[in-house]
Amino acid sequence: MTARARVSQRSLRFTESVIREMTRLANQHGAVNLSQGFPDFPAPELIKEAAARAVMADVNQYAITWGAKSLRDALVAKQQRFTGLTFDPEREVTVCCGATECMAAVMMALVDPGDEVIVFEPYYENYGPDAILSGAVPRFVRLREPDWSFDPAELAAAFNARTRAIVVNTPNNPTGKVFSRAELEQIAALCRQWDAIAITDEIYEHILYDGAKHVSMASLDGMRERTVTISGLSKTWSVTGWRVGWCLAAPELTGAIRKVHDFLTVGAPAPLQEAAAVALAMPEEYYAKLADTYRERREFLVPVLARAGFKPFRPRGAYYVMTDISDFGFPDEMTAFGLQFGHGLGLALHERPIISRVVSLDHPTEIKEGMVFALETYCPAADGYSAARIEEEVVVTDKGHRVITLFPAEELPISHRY
Repeated sequence: MTARARVSQRSLRFTESVIREMTRLANQHGAVNLSQGFPDFPAPELIKEAAARAVMADVNQYAITWGAKSLRDALVAKQQRFTGLTFDPEREVTVCCGATECMAAVMMALVDPGDEVIVFEPYYENYGPDAILSGAVPRFVRLREPDWSFDPAELAAAFNARTRAIVVNTPNNPTGKVFSRAELEQIAALCRQWDAIAITDEIYEHILYDGAKHVSMASLDGMRERTVTISGLSKTWSVTGWRVGWCLAAPELTGAIRKVHDFLTVGAPAPLQEAAAVALAMPEEYYAKLADTYRERREFLVPVLARAGFKPFRPRGAYYVMTDISDFGFPDEMTAFGLQFGHGLGLALHERPIISRVVSLDHPTEIKEGMVFALETYCPAADGYSAARIEEEVVVTDKGHRVITLFPAEELPISHRY
């Protein structure tokens, strides 16, 4: 008798990560990867050296399940320095394998099957599945462009007696929104009214532009005891592969979170926790320089996208740019970005690397060197585009809306190769 393949019903309620799928496709086809949130520059030497020292000092066995003492102490000191909040490193800090594990552990620790969890959309794709895996029902409240504000009445209507938690990501992935103090106060008032927990993902807290200020939900009146604050090493210190994150919460909440974390992963990598403690003590100048580095990239990318026919929304935080692609004429974003390989613009569908540039017919000016994109053109009727010899410039008209110009990557200036 052959075994019958069977998977859980909960696993059928969400899809594989689109972000990670795009990265695999980019790697497979040699494309430029603009889909996943990691930097293209080195991590600070200081923390790399600290990690190497820890490894060579044989800090290679399990740390305390909820985090090495050096890291927990450093976390409490940093939180005090930047928010004025005081936490007990022995009872209110949990170190996990990245902020992503923190979110999953928090959901499983604090939410029961049938409870509702409010999530602002668009949202980082893990939040929905995390709610489902914990048995909760996600309720979505829309953030509306151009400033990604929410309708207070819609948010208030989402809260009810079954609401257990709300997820607040600020600065926000993917919109770049930085929630204002007034907006956070509205959310806090509803949490207090309905006895709900605020789960805040603040991993982009130091990547801010145009004078935007990060406000931690736990710093608001009445929210210290009902907020779980999540952050991590990945984004601020450019080490997304290290997987060191943390959550700060009142002792009653932390006790449950620690138990779930223990049986999910036991603990985060011990030598990297020692390096994280060093990172957290870095001076404020480091954070200012980091934000300025990303601001320069924003100033480059946003106008490039606009010239290419996208309608970008200028982010005030994090390192993503949301764009309106409706003018391209695709039925949905999946078709637009090549997950359906039948037509239109796709990601890395050629055997050899080609850089494509997209130009609106309304602006038939010469293409600038800076207008280099991670998109390629897939056209079933033009198989020659993937041949060994490609003309220096091939112009294709896509339904009369766009002119697409292809260049072999090796013919680009060195500074624009990927």
